[in-house]
Amino acid sequence: MSTETAAPTVSAAKASAQSAMKENLREYGLVIALIAIMLFFYFMTNGVLFYPVNLTNIVLQNSYIIVMALGMLLVIVAGHIDLSVGAVAGFIGAVAAILMVDYGMNPLLAGLLCIALGAVIGGAQGYFIAFMKIPSFIVTLAGMLVFKGLLLNVLSGRSVGPFPPLFQSLSAGFIPDFIGPLTLVAPTLNASGAPTPGTGVVLHSTTMLIGVLIVVAMLYFALKSRKNRESHGYDAEPFVFFVIKNLVIAGIILFLMYKFASFKGLPNVLVVMGILIALFVFVTTRMTFGRRIYAMGGNLKAAALSGIHTERLTFYIFVIMGALAGLAGLIYSARLNMATPKAGAGLELDVIAAVFVGGASALGGVGQVTGAVIGAFIMGVMNNGMGVMGINIDWQQVIKGLVLLGAVAFDLYNKKKA
Repeated sequence: MSTETAAPTVSAAKASAQSAMKENLREYGLVIALIAIMLFFYFMTNGVLFYPVNLTNIVLQNSYIIVMALGMLLVIVAGHIDLSVGAVAGFIGAVAAILMVDYGMNPLLAGLLCIALGAVIGGAQGYFIAFMKIPSFIVTLAGMLVFKGLLLNVLSGRSVGPFPPLFQSLSAGFIPDFIGPLTLVAPTLNASGAPTPGTGVVLHSTTMLIGVLIVVAMLYFALKSRKNRESHGYDAEPFVFFVIKNLVIAGIILFLMYKFASFKGLPNVLVVMGILIALFVFVTTRMTFGRRIYAMGGNLKAAALSGIHTERLTFYIFVIMGALAGLAGLIYSARLNMATPKAGAGLELDVIAAVFVGGASALGGVGQVTGAVIGAFIMGVMNNGMGVMGINIDWQQVIKGLVLLGAVAFDLYNKKKA
Protein backbone atom coordinates (compact mmCIF):
# COMPACT_ATOMS: atom_id res chain seq x y z
CA MET A 1 0.00 0.00 0.00
CA SER A 2 2.76 2.43 0.94
CA THR A 3 4.73 1.52 -2.19
CA GLU A 4 1.76 2.22 -4.43
CA THR A 5 1.23 5.57 -2.74
CA ALA A 6 4.90 6.53 -2.96
CA ALA A 7 5.20 5.88 -6.70
CA PRO A 8 2.64 8.51 -7.79
CA THR A 9 4.12 10.95 -5.28
CA VAL A 10 7.62 10.56 -6.74
CA SER A 11 6.37 10.81 -10.33
CA ALA A 12 4.29 13.88 -9.45
CA ALA A 13 7.34 15.50 -7.87
CA LYS A 14 9.40 14.77 -10.99
CA ALA A 15 6.67 16.21 -13.22
CA SER A 16 6.45 19.30 -11.02
CA ALA A 17 10.24 19.76 -11.15
CA GLN A 18 10.29 19.33 -14.95
CA SER A 19 7.45 21.79 -15.48
CA ALA A 20 9.14 24.29 -13.14
CA MET A 21 12.42 23.92 -15.05
CA LYS A 22 10.69 24.48 -18.40
CA GLU A 23 8.81 27.49 -17.08
CA ASN A 24 11.97 29.06 -15.68
CA LEU A 25 13.88 28.38 -18.91
CA ARG A 26 11.15 30.19 -20.84
CA GLU A 27 11.01 33.05 -18.34
CA TYR A 28 14.76 33.49 -17.96
CA GLY A 29 15.86 32.35 -21.40
CA LEU A 30 17.00 35.86 -22.33
CA VAL A 31 19.00 36.21 -19.12
CA ILE A 32 20.65 32.87 -19.79
CA ALA A 33 21.40 33.97 -23.37
CA LEU A 34 22.96 37.23 -22.12
CA ILE A 35 25.11 35.37 -19.58
CA ALA A 36 26.22 32.89 -22.26
CA ILE A 37 27.14 35.70 -24.66
CA MET A 38 29.08 37.53 -21.95
CA LEU A 39 30.98 34.37 -20.99
CA PHE A 40 31.76 33.71 -24.65
CA PHE A 41 33.25 37.19 -25.14
CA TYR A 42 34.97 36.97 -21.74
CA PHE A 43 37.01 34.00 -22.95
CA MET A 44 37.46 35.36 -26.48
CA THR A 45 38.78 38.71 -25.16
CA ASN A 46 40.97 37.16 -22.45
CA GLY A 47 38.86 38.69 -19.71
CA VAL A 48 38.81 42.25 -21.09
CA LEU A 49 34.99 42.23 -21.26
CA PHE A 50 34.71 42.00 -17.47
CA TYR A 51 37.21 44.75 -16.71
CA PRO A 52 35.40 47.33 -14.52
CA VAL A 53 36.16 50.16 -16.95
CA ASN A 54 34.83 48.09 -19.87
CA LEU A 55 31.60 47.16 -18.08
CA THR A 56 31.11 50.84 -17.30
CA ASN A 57 31.69 51.67 -20.97
CA ILE A 58 29.06 49.11 -22.01
CA VAL A 59 26.51 50.86 -19.79
CA LEU A 60 27.46 54.32 -21.07
CA GLN A 61 27.50 53.21 -24.72
CA ASN A 62 24.01 51.67 -24.50
CA SER A 63 22.28 54.04 -22.08
CA TYR A 64 20.48 56.08 -24.75
CA ILE A 65 19.52 52.88 -26.60
CA ILE A 66 17.89 51.47 -23.45
CA VAL A 67 16.06 54.73 -22.70
CA MET A 68 14.51 54.75 -26.18
CA ALA A 69 13.88 50.99 -26.09
CA LEU A 70 11.49 51.52 -23.16
CA GLY A 71 9.31 53.79 -25.28
CA MET A 72 9.74 51.67 -28.40
CA LEU A 73 8.46 48.66 -26.46
CA LEU A 74 5.14 50.44 -25.86
CA VAL A 75 4.98 51.47 -29.52
CA ILE A 76 5.64 47.94 -30.82
CA VAL A 77 3.35 46.25 -28.28
CA ALA A 78 0.60 48.62 -29.44
CA GLY A 79 1.14 47.37 -33.00
CA HIS A 80 3.05 50.38 -34.37
CA ILE A 81 6.64 51.31 -35.22
CA ASP A 82 8.69 54.51 -34.89
CA LEU A 83 11.49 55.06 -37.39
CA SER A 84 12.12 58.67 -36.38
CA VAL A 85 13.62 58.20 -32.89
CA GLY A 86 17.25 58.42 -34.03
CA ALA A 87 16.67 61.62 -36.01
CA VAL A 88 14.59 63.13 -33.19
CA ALA A 89 17.30 62.32 -30.64
CA GLY A 90 19.95 63.92 -32.86
CA PHE A 91 17.78 67.01 -33.43
CA ILE A 92 17.02 67.42 -29.71
CA GLY A 93 20.74 67.13 -28.92
CA ALA A 94 21.43 69.90 -31.45
CA VAL A 95 18.77 72.14 -29.92
CA ALA A 96 20.25 71.54 -26.46
CA ALA A 97 23.69 72.50 -27.76
CA ILE A 98 22.40 75.72 -29.29
CA LEU A 99 20.58 76.67 -26.09
CA MET A 100 23.48 75.93 -23.72
CA VAL A 101 26.55 76.78 -25.81
CA ASP A 102 25.34 79.60 -28.04
CA TYR A 103 22.78 81.19 -25.71
CA GLY A 104 24.22 80.19 -22.32
CA MET A 105 20.98 78.75 -20.97
CA ASN A 106 20.99 76.87 -17.65
CA PRO A 107 21.60 73.15 -18.38
CA LEU A 108 18.69 71.99 -16.21
CA LEU A 109 16.22 74.38 -17.84
CA ALA A 110 17.53 73.54 -21.31
CA GLY A 111 17.22 69.82 -20.60
CA LEU A 112 13.61 70.13 -19.43
CA LEU A 113 12.69 72.24 -22.47
CA CYS A 114 14.30 69.69 -24.80
CA ILE A 115 12.43 66.77 -23.23
CA ALA A 116 9.20 68.78 -23.55
CA LEU A 117 10.06 69.48 -27.20
CA GLY A 118 10.54 65.74 -27.75
CA ALA A 119 7.10 65.09 -26.24
CA VAL A 120 5.56 67.69 -28.57
CA ILE A 121 7.24 66.07 -31.58
CA GLY A 122 5.99 62.64 -30.49
CA GLY A 123 2.51 64.07 -29.95
CA ALA A 124 2.46 65.61 -33.43
CA GLN A 125 3.36 62.28 -35.01
CA GLY A 126 0.91 60.48 -32.72
CA TYR A 127 -1.89 62.80 -33.86
CA PHE A 128 -1.41 61.84 -37.51
CA ILE A 129 -1.23 58.15 -36.60
CA ALA A 130 -4.08 58.01 -34.08
CA PHE A 131 -6.66 60.46 -35.39
CA MET A 132 -5.87 60.73 -39.11
CA LYS A 133 -5.25 56.96 -39.38
CA ILE A 134 -2.02 57.32 -41.35
CA PRO A 135 0.18 54.20 -40.86
CA SER A 136 2.91 54.74 -38.28
CA PHE A 137 5.54 53.50 -40.74
CA ILE A 138 4.74 56.36 -43.14
CA VAL A 139 4.41 59.07 -40.48
CA THR A 140 7.63 58.21 -38.67
CA LEU A 141 9.54 57.67 -41.91
CA ALA A 142 8.52 61.19 -42.88
CA GLY A 143 9.54 62.34 -39.39
CA MET A 144 12.94 60.74 -39.79
CA LEU A 145 13.55 62.70 -43.00
CA VAL A 146 12.17 65.95 -41.56
CA PHE A 147 14.29 65.91 -38.40
CA LYS A 148 17.42 64.81 -40.20
CA GLY A 149 17.00 67.89 -42.34
CA LEU A 150 16.24 70.13 -39.35
CA LEU A 151 19.32 68.77 -37.57
CA LEU A 152 21.52 69.86 -40.48
CA ASN A 153 19.73 73.20 -40.65
CA VAL A 154 20.05 73.98 -36.92
CA LEU A 155 23.75 73.15 -36.81
CA SER A 156 24.51 74.65 -40.24
CA GLY A 157 26.98 71.82 -40.85
CA ARG A 158 29.10 72.55 -37.75
CA SER A 159 29.68 70.72 -34.49
CA VAL A 160 28.59 72.61 -31.35
CA GLY A 161 30.30 72.04 -27.99
CA PRO A 162 31.70 71.52 -25.45
CA PHE A 163 28.87 71.49 -22.90
CA PRO A 164 28.89 72.83 -19.34
CA PRO A 165 30.28 70.36 -16.76
CA LEU A 166 26.85 69.98 -15.11
CA PHE A 167 25.35 68.73 -18.37
CA GLN A 168 28.31 66.45 -19.10
CA SER A 169 27.77 64.74 -15.74
CA LEU A 170 24.49 63.32 -17.06
CA SER A 171 26.40 60.81 -19.17
CA ALA A 172 29.97 61.02 -17.85
CA GLY A 173 29.42 61.51 -14.11
CA PHE A 174 29.21 59.04 -11.24
CA ILE A 175 27.26 59.09 -7.99
CA PRO A 176 29.30 60.45 -5.04
CA ASP A 177 30.56 58.12 -2.32
CA PHE A 178 28.65 59.34 0.74
CA ILE A 179 30.22 56.72 3.03
CA GLY A 180 33.85 56.85 1.95
CA PRO A 181 36.11 54.38 0.10
CA LEU A 182 36.39 50.83 1.40
CA THR A 183 39.93 49.42 1.14
CA LEU A 184 40.01 45.64 0.75
CA VAL A 185 43.65 45.38 -0.31
CA ALA A 186 46.06 48.27 0.26
CA PRO A 187 47.73 49.55 -2.94
CA THR A 188 51.46 49.09 -3.47
CA LEU A 189 53.50 52.25 -2.90
CA ASN A 190 56.24 53.31 -5.30
CA ALA A 191 59.64 54.79 -4.39
CA SER A 192 58.11 58.23 -3.81
CA GLY A 193 55.48 56.85 -1.45
CA ALA A 194 52.56 57.30 -3.87
CA PRO A 195 50.12 54.46 -4.66
CA THR A 196 51.02 52.50 -7.79
CA PRO A 197 48.13 52.61 -10.32
CA GLY A 198 46.39 49.27 -10.81
CA THR A 199 47.39 47.83 -7.44
CA GLY A 200 45.17 47.28 -4.42
CA VAL A 201 41.38 46.97 -4.23
CA VAL A 202 39.50 50.09 -3.13
CA LEU A 203 35.72 49.96 -3.43
CA HIS A 204 33.08 52.65 -3.83
CA SER A 205 31.17 51.95 -0.60
CA THR A 206 27.91 53.64 -1.61
CA THR A 207 27.70 51.48 -4.73
CA MET A 208 28.19 48.29 -2.71
CA LEU A 209 25.55 49.40 -0.21
CA ILE A 210 23.08 50.06 -3.02
CA GLY A 211 23.82 46.60 -4.42
CA VAL A 212 23.14 44.94 -1.06
CA LEU A 213 19.88 46.90 -0.66
CA ILE A 214 18.76 45.87 -4.16
CA VAL A 215 19.42 42.20 -3.36
CA VAL A 216 17.60 42.41 -0.02
CA ALA A 217 14.60 44.09 -1.65
CA MET A 218 14.58 41.53 -4.47
CA LEU A 219 14.63 38.57 -2.06
CA TYR A 220 11.92 40.15 0.10
CA PHE A 221 9.52 40.68 -2.79
CA ALA A 222 10.30 37.23 -4.23
CA LEU A 223 9.41 35.58 -0.90
CA LYS A 224 6.32 37.75 -0.55
CA SER A 225 5.14 36.84 -4.05
CA ARG A 226 5.70 33.14 -3.37
CA LYS A 227 3.72 33.27 -0.13
CA ASN A 228 0.88 35.12 -1.84
CA ARG A 229 0.67 32.46 -4.55
CA GLU A 230 0.63 29.68 -1.98
CA SER A 231 -1.97 31.42 0.19
CA HIS A 232 -4.32 31.74 -2.81
CA GLY A 233 -3.90 28.09 -3.76
CA TYR A 234 -1.75 28.59 -6.87
CA ASP A 235 1.06 26.19 -7.70
CA ALA A 236 4.51 27.42 -6.72
CA GLU A 237 7.80 26.20 -8.13
CA PRO A 238 9.78 23.73 -5.99
CA PHE A 239 11.54 25.52 -3.15
CA VAL A 240 14.95 24.27 -4.33
CA PHE A 241 14.49 25.93 -7.74
CA PHE A 242 13.25 29.07 -6.04
CA VAL A 243 16.35 29.29 -3.82
CA ILE A 244 18.83 28.49 -6.60
CA LYS A 245 17.24 30.97 -9.02
CA ASN A 246 17.27 33.86 -6.56
CA LEU A 247 20.79 33.09 -5.32
CA VAL A 248 22.09 33.14 -8.90
CA ILE A 249 20.36 36.47 -9.63
CA ALA A 250 21.62 37.94 -6.34
CA GLY A 251 25.14 36.75 -7.14
CA ILE A 252 25.05 38.40 -10.58
CA ILE A 253 23.84 41.71 -9.11
CA LEU A 254 26.52 41.74 -6.41
CA PHE A 255 29.21 40.77 -8.93
CA LEU A 256 28.28 43.66 -11.24
CA MET A 257 28.05 46.07 -8.32
CA TYR A 258 31.50 44.94 -7.17
CA LYS A 259 32.88 45.64 -10.65
CA PHE A 260 31.32 49.12 -10.72
CA ALA A 261 32.49 49.80 -7.16
CA SER A 262 36.08 48.87 -8.02
CA PHE A 263 36.14 51.58 -10.74
CA LYS A 264 34.31 54.85 -10.01
CA GLY A 265 30.96 53.62 -8.75
CA LEU A 266 27.55 53.75 -10.40
CA PRO A 267 27.31 56.05 -13.43
CA ASN A 268 24.65 58.75 -13.09
CA VAL A 269 23.00 57.60 -16.29
CA LEU A 270 22.63 54.07 -14.86
CA VAL A 271 20.66 55.52 -11.95
CA VAL A 272 18.42 57.37 -14.41
CA MET A 273 17.96 54.15 -16.39
CA GLY A 274 17.15 52.20 -13.23
CA ILE A 275 14.42 54.68 -12.24
CA LEU A 276 12.92 54.62 -15.74
CA ILE A 277 13.01 50.81 -15.93
CA ALA A 278 11.29 50.48 -12.54
CA LEU A 279 8.67 53.04 -13.60
CA PHE A 280 7.92 51.29 -16.90
CA VAL A 281 7.75 47.87 -15.23
CA PHE A 282 5.17 49.31 -12.82
CA VAL A 283 3.20 50.98 -15.62
CA THR A 284 3.09 47.89 -17.85
CA THR A 285 2.31 45.36 -15.11
CA ARG A 286 0.34 47.25 -12.45
CA MET A 287 -1.50 50.09 -14.17
CA THR A 288 -4.62 50.04 -16.33
CA PHE A 289 -2.80 52.19 -18.89
CA GLY A 290 -0.25 49.42 -19.48
CA ARG A 291 -2.85 46.64 -19.67
CA ARG A 292 -4.81 48.62 -22.25
CA ILE A 293 -1.72 48.91 -24.46
CA TYR A 294 -1.36 45.12 -24.49
CA ALA A 295 -5.07 44.70 -25.16
CA MET A 296 -4.93 47.16 -28.05
CA GLY A 297 -1.90 45.46 -29.56
CA GLY A 298 -3.44 42.02 -29.20
CA ASN A 299 -6.73 42.90 -30.88
CA LEU A 300 -7.44 46.49 -31.86
CA LYS A 301 -11.13 46.01 -32.71
CA ALA A 302 -11.86 44.06 -29.54
CA ALA A 303 -10.09 46.70 -27.46
CA ALA A 304 -12.18 49.47 -29.05
CA LEU A 305 -15.40 47.52 -28.52
CA SER A 306 -14.50 46.99 -24.86
CA GLY A 307 -14.44 50.75 -24.30
CA ILE A 308 -10.74 51.55 -24.67
CA HIS A 309 -10.11 54.89 -26.40
CA THR A 310 -7.54 53.47 -28.80
CA GLU A 311 -6.90 56.79 -30.59
CA ARG A 312 -6.13 58.65 -27.38
CA LEU A 313 -4.02 55.77 -26.08
CA THR A 314 -1.97 55.71 -29.29
CA PHE A 315 -1.46 59.47 -29.03
CA TYR A 316 -0.15 59.15 -25.45
CA ILE A 317 2.21 56.33 -26.44
CA PHE A 318 3.89 58.50 -29.07
CA VAL A 319 4.10 61.43 -26.64
CA ILE A 320 6.01 59.16 -24.24
CA MET A 321 8.22 57.90 -27.07
CA GLY A 322 9.03 61.47 -28.12
CA ALA A 323 9.93 62.50 -24.55
CA LEU A 324 12.24 59.50 -24.17
CA ALA A 325 13.83 60.24 -27.56
CA GLY A 326 14.49 63.76 -26.28
CA LEU A 327 16.10 62.43 -23.09
CA ALA A 328 18.17 59.98 -25.13
CA GLY A 329 19.32 62.85 -27.34
CA LEU A 330 20.54 64.70 -24.26
CA ILE A 331 22.40 61.62 -22.99
CA TYR A 332 23.93 61.00 -26.42
CA SER A 333 25.13 64.59 -26.78
CA ALA A 334 26.46 64.67 -23.21
CA ARG A 335 28.48 61.52 -23.89
CA LEU A 336 30.03 63.00 -27.06
CA ASN A 337 30.32 66.42 -25.35
CA MET A 338 29.09 68.03 -28.56
CA ALA A 339 26.27 67.97 -31.06
CA THR A 340 27.22 66.84 -34.57
CA PRO A 341 25.34 66.80 -37.90
CA LYS A 342 25.52 62.99 -37.95
CA ALA A 343 24.19 62.53 -34.41
CA GLY A 344 21.51 59.86 -34.04
CA ALA A 345 22.13 58.25 -37.43
CA GLY A 346 21.06 54.60 -37.31
CA LEU A 347 20.05 54.65 -33.63
CA GLU A 348 16.47 53.71 -34.52
CA LEU A 349 17.71 50.39 -35.91
CA ASP A 350 19.55 49.54 -32.68
CA VAL A 351 16.49 50.48 -30.62
CA ILE A 352 14.08 48.40 -32.70
CA ALA A 353 16.53 45.48 -32.75
CA ALA A 354 16.84 45.60 -28.94
CA VAL A 355 13.06 45.35 -28.51
CA PHE A 356 12.66 42.47 -30.96
CA VAL A 357 15.66 40.56 -29.61
CA GLY A 358 14.11 41.09 -26.17
CA GLY A 359 11.08 39.02 -27.13
CA ALA A 360 8.55 41.57 -28.40
CA SER A 361 6.27 40.32 -31.16
CA ALA A 362 6.28 41.94 -34.57
CA LEU A 363 2.51 41.43 -34.57
CA GLY A 364 1.98 43.46 -31.39
CA GLY A 365 0.51 42.59 -28.01
CA VAL A 366 3.59 40.79 -26.66
CA GLY A 367 6.71 42.15 -24.98
CA GLN A 368 8.22 42.95 -21.59
CA VAL A 369 10.28 45.84 -20.26
CA THR A 370 12.94 43.53 -18.83
CA GLY A 371 13.14 41.75 -22.18
CA ALA A 372 13.75 45.01 -24.04
CA VAL A 373 16.48 46.01 -21.57
CA ILE A 374 18.17 42.61 -21.80
CA GLY A 375 17.87 42.72 -25.60
CA ALA A 376 19.63 46.09 -25.61
CA PHE A 377 22.42 44.72 -23.44
CA ILE A 378 22.75 41.64 -25.69
CA MET A 379 23.29 43.90 -28.70
CA GLY A 380 25.60 46.16 -26.65
CA VAL A 381 27.74 43.30 -25.38
CA MET A 382 27.99 41.93 -28.91
CA ASN A 383 29.10 45.34 -30.22
CA ASN A 384 31.64 45.75 -27.44
CA GLY A 385 32.93 42.19 -27.62
CA MET A 386 33.31 42.18 -31.39
CA GLY A 387 35.06 45.55 -31.20
CA VAL A 388 37.55 44.29 -28.60
CA MET A 389 38.16 41.19 -30.74
CA GLY A 390 38.94 43.42 -33.73
CA ILE A 391 36.12 42.19 -35.97
CA ASN A 392 35.56 44.56 -38.89
CA ILE A 393 32.51 46.81 -38.72
CA ASP A 394 31.05 45.25 -41.88
CA TRP A 395 30.97 41.79 -40.34
CA GLN A 396 29.61 43.25 -37.11
CA GLN A 397 26.62 44.54 -39.07
CA VAL A 398 26.14 41.15 -40.72
CA ILE A 399 26.16 39.33 -37.37
CA LYS A 400 23.77 41.83 -35.75
CA GLY A 401 21.37 41.49 -38.69
CA LEU A 402 21.38 37.70 -38.44
CA VAL A 403 20.76 37.87 -34.68
CA LEU A 404 17.76 40.16 -35.23
CA LEU A 405 16.35 37.95 -37.97
CA GLY A 406 16.81 34.87 -35.82
CA ALA A 407 15.08 36.47 -32.83
CA VAL A 408 11.97 37.41 -34.85
CA ALA A 409 11.89 34.04 -36.62
CA PHE A 410 12.11 32.26 -33.25
CA ASP A 411 9.21 34.35 -31.93
CA LEU A 412 7.00 33.51 -34.93
CA TYR A 413 7.96 29.83 -34.67
CA ASN A 414 6.88 29.73 -31.03
CA LYS A 415 3.56 31.40 -31.88
CA LYS A 416 2.80 28.83 -34.58
CA LYS A 417 3.81 25.98 -32.26
CA ALA A 418 1.51 27.32 -29.55
